[in-house]
Amino acid sequence: MKQISLLLLLIVLSFNQSFAQAKSEEEAVKATINLLFDGMRNADTTMLRKAFAGKNTMETIAKTKDGKFVVRTENLNNFIKSVGTPHTEKYDERIVFTKILIDANLASVWTDYKFYVGDKFSHCGVNSFQLFKGEDGWKIIYLIDTRRKDNCN
Repeated sequence: MKQISLLLLLIVLSFNQSFAQAKSEEEAVKATINLLFDGMRNADTTMLRKAFAGKNTMETIAKTKDGKFVVRTENLNNFIKSVGTPHTEKYDERIVFTKILIDANLASVWTDYKFYVGDKFSHCGVNSFQLFKGEDGWKIIYLIDTRRKDNCN
């Protein structure tokens, strides 16, 4: 009976340690993504660059004027330049972490968002992130989003 109790205790302790490590990784992934949006709000190009891996892809799914959906690839340097260019209103993307999946050095994150320019609502959608954990921590390697002005509950 003592051996069974000891075995159960070891299993519970092992589970708790694994759970704590998983939560710690999840928080580290969230911190990287929050770095991106904090950088946008503060027009801080250094913060923005720290969130991304050197090799990355940014895309958006957009609706053309004739109503067709297309995927547009965006350049990170152009994005950072646009955020860093002085502007009077704050770029405020408010996100909700909907789903975070982690396996070893790969994380996949889904976030709903609403984007504001200053206090004025601009658009909403979903971000899908892929992150890689290297020697310098979690970095965004792929980001794709949707954008719309309606159905933004």
